[in-house]
Amino acid sequence: MSSLLPTLAVITTGLYAGFLLTFLIAVMPGIAALPDERFTAAMRRFNEKVPSPAFLVLFLSVIALPAAVAVGAGDADRALAVAALVCAVGSHLITITGNIPLNKALASSEGGGDSAAREAFESRWNNLHRVRTALSLAAFALLAVAAG
Repeated sequence: MSSLLPTLAVITTGLYAGFLLTFLIAVMPGIAALPDERFTAAMRRFNEKVPSPAFLVLFLSVIALPAAVAVGAGDADRALAVAALVCAVGSHLITITGNIPLNKALASSEGGGDSAAREAFESRWNNLHRVRTALSLAAFALLAVAAG
């Protein structure tokens, strides 16, 4: 198999996992100490900016490229690529069914009670985010091994 496709899959998956990891270890702990109105305002602004065209290309590439690698790989590498794809799909499903609805609920609460909005959002969002980050890191590691 050409090394370009696995390399692109590793790069995009690593970038995405790194993005999620940055939120897990720096952004969320950094804003956790903010008062409710500043925390909710910050999260609302993040949630407005993240789904940019560049992010959406990365988000879709994390599924498309590992799938392409799995199709073109030999048996041993195919198993790793499929496992990576399963992890990436799982992470995306958590994002789509968990984090995005929480983001939308937070956005729709703007102008209301920030304490209640934060209470309904923060813990659930962080728990889902931990799982999707772990799955994304696993996808990255599996693809790196498959490409190696």
